[in-house]
Parts: sequence; structure tokens; C-alpha cells
Amino acid sequence: MGAGNTKIAGGRTRVVVLTADPAFEALVQSTFSTSPQIDLTVIEGALAANEAKLDAEPATVIVIDMDAGQAVELEALRGLMARNTDTPVVVVTQSFDANAARQLLQMRVADFMVKPVQPVDLVRTCARVVQSRNQGAEDEAEAEIHTFLPAVGGAGVTTLAIQTALILLNSNPKARPSTCLVDLDFQHGACADYLDLEPRLDLKEIEPRPERLDRQLLEVMLSYHASGLAVIAAPNRPAEMRSFDPDMVTRLLDLVSSHFNYVVIDTPRTWFSWTDSVLLGSNKLYVVSEMTVPGLRHAKQLVAAIRDRLQEGAHPQVVINRFEQRMFGAGLRKNDIAQVLGQNFAAAIPNNYQLVREAIDRGVPLEEVKKGNNITAALKKLILPPADKSPALAGGLAKKLTLSWAR
Repeated sequence: MGAGNTKIAGGRTRVVVLTADPAFEALVQSTFSTSPQIDLTVIEGALAANEAKLDAEPATVIVIDMDAGQAVELEALRGLMARNTDTPVVVVTQSFDANAARQLLQMRVADFMVKPVQPVDLVRTCARVVQSRNQGAEDEAEAEIHTFLPAVGGAGVTTLAIQTALILLNSNPKARPSTCLVDLDFQHGACADYLDLEPRLDLKEIEPRPERLDRQLLEVMLSYHASGLAVIAAPNRPAEMRSFDPDMVTRLLDLVSSHFNYVVIDTPRTWFSWTDSVLLGSNKLYVVSEMTVPGLRHAKQLVAAIRDRLQEGAHPQVVINRFEQRMFGAGLRKNDIAQVLGQNFAAAIPNNYQLVREAIDRGVPLEEVKKGNNITAALKKLILPPADKSPALAGGLAKKLTLSWAR
């Protein structure tokens, strides 16, 4: 298949669409034909009868509208994907079920969509899979990894992880760094819910053979927020309390760290067999607690346990969430916290319940609810390096730890 490059002759983008649906063809024509930079080719008919035509068409991205419930169509797609190693393929189907999803994942399609498809979603999907394919072909440095670990239940780790990821995503407006948020709480994870996204990480697909997980399969399992933030999250399993193979988790994080500039990890409180590897592979490790005496005690104990268990790796820092400074009356003050935690105390994040609640209910960043809010301001001081020592300027001086050595 003649399609190795993003641009075809003259620097134009070639979109090849196969469909037997006149309505979808009309949508495609109206969506792509208005752009002078896009060459659109539409092949009419079913995939099984038109494989040779697809093979002969040079393309930047291929969109295949097919009935995923027909075995002959799936077999034709399987043959196409076996021959096609260069061009991202987006599959559009009328209906969808778990069996079809599993087969598409196994074939390594770049993405799949279910009708009705909105024009803007189709354009964004095509642009994203092409960009991801190009990035995958480049040599990329290991990501800078920020990991959040709760010292107590209900400490607000998910909110802090999400906002940190968004801050890192927007940390360099001139060259926006690719950023991925990873929710490792497979039982009660909430990152996807907070961002109003569909969790797409299929643990059953990759757990039997973690080595099968590659960039293309990873791309299928990513969810994307409107901000551009990539999110890896699995559907919740509230009634299933079990640990997953550490090789699976390590392979997943190895792959993510090699394809993004920043990775932010939301880690569950329970210590699993893979937790050591995650913490050892982190550049920044934040232990999150609340502003109570038991919370401070648990945070101090967890920091000591991490240092005792893991002699190397990131130095754990304690973040006190929902901090309220009281001038008068009983209660903990910032000096009390600093005295208890000592050099491990990194930051106190202000309590702003109404702001956080509105952001969660709307599935939007805090900055969209209130620009320049006090929570974001405090996190920026904690997360972002000084302007003259940003990753873009520091180049290779920044410490880059990989997850693989921690196995």
C-alpha cells in the first residue's frame, strides 16, 4: 500500500474513504472536499469487494465504513491490516459490540467510531491518528513522570492529578508538550468520570500477553479530552478486588513514557505488586494527605515506608490538600504541618470546594470554571520548574528515569 508519508504529492493530505452508505458518503464529501489541502478519494461499496482498490490508493489516512457484524467484512479488514503497515486506518460502524471491539483491537486499527458520526469528530480523529503515527516514527525521549499517591482515603488525589496534567499540557504555549494522564486505580478510578470521558483501556485484551501492547494498540485505548490531554483509564470494577500482572502495568507505562513528554499517574492507596516499579520510575512523587492530625501521621509514615522499601527513586514529597489557614481558633496551621513533616512538606493546596465540585460536575478543568484560581496557582508553584530551567531549555540535563529498570 503506497502510503508511508503524511503528505502526498504537493504537500497535500490524502484521505481515502470506503463506504456503501450514500448518507455517509455525502457527509464525507461535505466535510473534506472544502479544504484545498486535502485530496479526498471515495471508493463506493463493501470492503470485501474493494480490497484491491484500497491497496492501489496512496493515502495519508484510510476511513472504512463497514458492517463489523459481518464475518466476510472482518476477514477482509484483517487481510488489509496485515498488508498495511504504514497507513492509519479508522473504522466506522453502524453498530458495535464487545466481540467486534476485541477483533478491531487485535487488528490494530488506529481508531473506531460508531454512527452517527459528527463531521468535527471525524476530522479530529483522522488528524489525531496521523499525528500519532508520525510521532511514533520519531525518536522520543522518556517522559517526565509525576506520580500521586494517597496517604489517606478521600484526599483528592484524582483532582490534583488531573489539574497537574493540564498544567503540564499548557506549560509551553509555543511547543505544546504531549501529556498523558494514567489512572491506575482499576477498581475505583475516577479520572475518566471527572473529565466526562469514556474509559477505553481494555485490561482483558492486554493482560494475557502484555508484549502485544504496542503504539498502535495503545492509541486505540487512549481517550482524549477536548483540551488535548490523553487519558488512559479502564472501566471500573467495583466488585472485583484483584491485582494485575506487574508485567502488564510496567509494559503499559514503559510504552506511555516513551511516547509522551509528560506522564501523570493517579495511583491507588492499596500497595500492589507493581507499585514499587511505578514509584521507582517516577521523576516526581507526591504523597497526598489531608489537613488532620491522623492525615499528617499517615503521610509521615508512608514517606518513611517508601524510603525504607525503595532505596532509590524519586524523593517523596507531601502535599496537603484542602488546606485552610485559620487566623484564630483551634486547628492546624501551616507551621504545625511544616514542623511535623519537616523537609518532606512540599505544598499546601487551598480548599475551594465549590470550584472543584463545579469542575467535576461539568467535566472541565478548574481554569475553565475560574481563570487564575487559587488551586491552580498553588499547583503551578509546586509542579512547574523556574522559567529559566524549563525542560525545553534544560535539554538533556533533566533527570529521566525509565520504568523498565525498576522491574
